[in-house]
Amino acid sequence: MRRRTVTAVLSGVVATGAAAVFAIAGTGTANAIANGELVKEGQYRFSVQLVMTGIPKPDGTKRNSGCSGALISRQWIITAGHCFRDANGVRVERPVADSTVATIGKADVNGDGKGYKLDVVAVRQSPTADVSVAKLASPVRGIKPLAISDNPPEVGDLLRLTGYGSTQSASPVQETKLRTGQLAVLTVEDTIIGVHGVAPADNTTPCPFDSGGPFFIEQRWRAPKLVSVVSNGPSCPHTEKESTARVDNIKDWVEEAIS
Repeated sequence: MRRRTVTAVLSGVVATGAAAVFAIAGTGTANAIANGELVKEGQYRFSVQLVMTGIPKPDGTKRNSGCSGALISRQWIITAGHCFRDANGVRVERPVADSTVATIGKADVNGDGKGYKLDVVAVRQSPTADVSVAKLASPVRGIKPLAISDNPPEVGDLLRLTGYGSTQSASPVQETKLRTGQLAVLTVEDTIIGVHGVAPADNTTPCPFDSGGPFFIEQRWRAPKLVSVVSNGPSCPHTEKESTARVDNIKDWVEEAIS
């Protein structure tokens, strides 16, 4: 049973066969960074805030929501698969909210820092993991995309997370300022990397609207490498296991989807 509030539910139409796959492959939700640290302008510029307005609901009304993500090429971002779902909870392969806007390159989306605000115009869903890639209306220049790792992390490795989510699960609000924290790897499974909070606190964890936020390895003198994205876990903040959607083993699919 899911223990988080849904942070993004979008409406759309997909082929019956694809819909069946999407419905069973990682339909979790995830929350924002609790007990994290504010990111300085100019750091982790590949981080993405997704804002969806006018999301259809089963009763015919509409709602707003959002997710986090990362720039992985000049015109594509990566996020959680469940960030794009119809009113019935089935993952879809197109943005169908009235508006889906990605902000890239700004630690404060309302600040004076240089960055981009671009519409999302297309979506591709991984058939095996709670991961999607979304195409931007135009290419991003001057921001280095986050590379996907060729290998999984090892148990005990430290991962860094960035996201624009809430700071708690109670009455969550999507933040306009980027936050970050570090979590350690507990388990490495076929589609999931389990992690737990380390810094700034042992309950530094994702919260609502952090869904799709990047977990990446930082190494001195080397570019960071993406290993997973926020997928599902307990209400935040917490000290339990957080289940993140692994991406290193679907790198070939990602490259094909965005080619």
